[in-house]
Amino acid sequence: MTGLEWTPEQEELGAAVRAVLARHPGHAAWAPLTAQVGAAALAVPEEYGGLGCGAAEVGVVMAELGRALSPVPYLGSAVLTARALLESGDREACARHLPGLAEGTVVGALAWAETSAAGRGSWAADDLAARAERAGSDWLLTGAKRYVLAGPVEPGLLLAFARTGEGGNGGLGLFELTAPPAAFTVRSTMDRTRPLAELALDRTPARLLCADGARILARVRDAACTALAAEQAGAAGRALEVTVRYAKDRVQFGRPIGSFQAVKHRLADMYTAVETARSLALAAAAGAGDRPELAAAAKAACSEAFAYVAGETIQLHGGIGITWEHGAHEFFKRAHGSAHLFGTPSAHRERLAAELAFLSAG
Repeated sequence: MTGLEWTPEQEELGAAVRAVLARHPGHAAWAPLTAQVGAAALAVPEEYGGLGCGAAEVGVVMAELGRALSPVPYLGSAVLTARALLESGDREACARHLPGLAEGTVVGALAWAETSAAGRGSWAADDLAARAERAGSDWLLTGAKRYVLAGPVEPGLLLAFARTGEGGNGGLGLFELTAPPAAFTVRSTMDRTRPLAELALDRTPARLLCADGARILARVRDAACTALAAEQAGAAGRALEVTVRYAKDRVQFGRPIGSFQAVKHRLADMYTAVETARSLALAAAAGAGDRPELAAAAKAACSEAFAYVAGETIQLHGGIGITWEHGAHEFFKRAHGSAHLFGTPSAHRERLAAELAFLSAG
């Protein structure tokens, strides 16, 4: 990445991902994306069978997945699970699991969120109540997790956060489940292109990977927000393209509707929102790992930009835009679902304000 633009190599990566998604719709894209493009290996270090790339390359893939509204488990497996393993510092666990995640032959999932006092999923360590109790050298986990990013099949690797009862504030650990959970249930959601699951733990055997779960949670949150911002920017860009094409083709009163000044103004506003979102997503990827304030800003701004563009897409398509026969509703549903995933825009603005206050004080 040079400045706020993709490099030629990243452009080629994006073209390769787009070509695969065009040939293999839906979940069928996962195998060629991982085997032919190596998408799942991008963020995995070379010592574990990966390509050793960074957040910028992950952002390229996420932007293309967003354009296609792809349901493949890239975000949950190649981003969240892989990052959590790396942040754990458990080299033995990394050596066992990261090669499979990089190849795409193993799909991982990270169970973090629970229902907070405010009634929504939370990334705050204080809101997590799932507990872990010792059982010899291992642990037993009990609790319920929500909003687990799921694939077409139950994941082969499940990681979960739970309280150990040790250390300050009850401690928080990252665990690898060593036996199937009591239940792994994929729920129907408004956005049919993003499967989400609920996880029930009832004295489920697990292995402690790292006792410093709060640190890992914060680092994974920033990586998740950065990746999701790229997806949102890509999806918003595609929604704009679809709308511009329709405005050129749809004729009313003997003229394409795109020739009317009121429509031009709305398309210009959509373009401004898309480019702003794209710039913030690229900036967050460039500062990944060191700039949590950029991750917060990108998640807040890209969530709102995508929701706005998706709403305008439906409006400017007229009557056909509100029907299930047209794909506009899928952009709208993905926009509003992803706006709440990993925290709402308002929550990230509060976090951004706290981060900026901390930087000013420092």
